Amino acid sequence: MAKRKEQTFAQRVTLIILASFVMAFTIKSFARPGGIFSGGFNGISLLIIACCEKFLNISPPFALVNYTLNLIPMYISFRYLGKKLTILSIECVVLVGFLTDILPAFPITHDPLLVAVFGGIFNGLSVSMCLLANGSGGGTDIIGLFMGEIKGRDCWNAIFMMNVVVLGLAGVLFGWDKALYSIIFQFVSTQVIHTLHKRYQRHTLWIITDHAEEIYQMIAEVTHHDATLFKGVGCYKRQERQMLYSVVSSEELKLLSSRIRAIDPKAFVNIQRTEMLNGRFYQKPTD
Repeated sequence: MAKRKEQTFAQRVTLIILASFVMAFTIKSFARPGGIFSGGFNGISLLIIACCEKFLNISPPFALVNYTLNLIPMYISFRYLGKKLTILSIECVVLVGFLTDILPAFPITHDPLLVAVFGGIFNGLSVSMCLLANGSGGGTDIIGLFMGEIKGRDCWNAIFMMNVVVLGLAGVLFGWDKALYSIIFQFVSTQVIHTLHKRYQRHTLWIITDHAEEIYQMIAEVTHHDATLFKGVGCYKRQERQMLYSVVSSEELKLLSSRIRAIDPKAFVNIQRTEMLNGRFYQKPTD
């Protein structure tokens, strides 16, 4: 049976390049013109630059500040998350810094609420594209991935709260209106990531079928997850039936659904969102 098609490294690099352009566009067309601070280390870089301009009368390049801040997260990525992920993350950080400094500003709107909402959407989209490529945008993305690998669950809400603390400092220095709009920006971005990044989202499959062994073998081969077989009697026809129980990641769900249907078009499949899971669960490692 054919296995799930994986992204090539070239495809991952291409996706990172596209995400970097979107991220830099967000900074130049929403964050900076709107006077708000985007989340993560990009936002911290903008905050440091604003402080330098206000208190020291100097304006350091965005790339210099952002590269310096990302040194420790890149070490964490290389040490704990994988070499390829680190290479892709460095690619994104370098490109975003370079593009942010050289691209001309192109403000879409000066309405602070529209900047916060749509800037947050574009920022969340760019981060999600990095994660889809099994890379990251550096900074707090790496921290979120590291925490997720340890805890085995989505940690983006914790990252959002960390950003709120930083934006609170921005409120003290530059006014609470900018800080509050920045928090809206980060909240929208976090919700987009929640929607698009499915690595830590899991679903329970209940499959009533006459081809239990064949479907189990497919699940095991494609996902490396196990399953439990229940035997019972269908109440309507009083015939013996078999039911498979398995938990899989949301990334695998669409592929499994189509392959179950191909093996047994008459299979009855109940899919439930799994909010909490204790016990061993195979999670494909980052690379």
